[in-house]
Amino acid sequence: VQLQASGGGLVQAGGSLRLSCAASGSTVDYYAIGWFRQAPGKEREGVACISSSGSYTIYTESAKGRFTISRDNAKNTVYLQMNSLKPEDTAVYYCAADPIRGYYSDYDASCDGMNHWGKGTQVTVSS
Repeated sequence: VQLQASGGGLVQAGGSLRLSCAASGSTVDYYAIGWFRQAPGKEREGVACISSSGSYTIYTESAKGRFTISRDNAKNTVYLQMNSLKPEDTAVYYCAADPIRGYYSDYDASCDGMNHWGKGTQVTVSS
């Protein structure tokens, strides 16, 4: 499977962006998928992850109430809607997948175990 993140850009604080993670090469029906980010000089962190069923989600504390992860399996795409953006959200955002999780759990939205990674998209939030 290949994952391609898109939708990043430059936005003012308080603005919104929607990131897309498009998968190719395989259907994502059984994939748990997550969004991660890495800011300069910082470790990569999980931002939001979604179960293969789409019914369960997990967010990092700083994303709760501002970001929404969703999936459209018919389009083989997972989205991250980011609202009320802050300068500290500036980072390269990546999507990643655990392609087999859905075969044993359709409710596990853990960001752990993601082993297929796409190239990132830069998000820059100006103050």
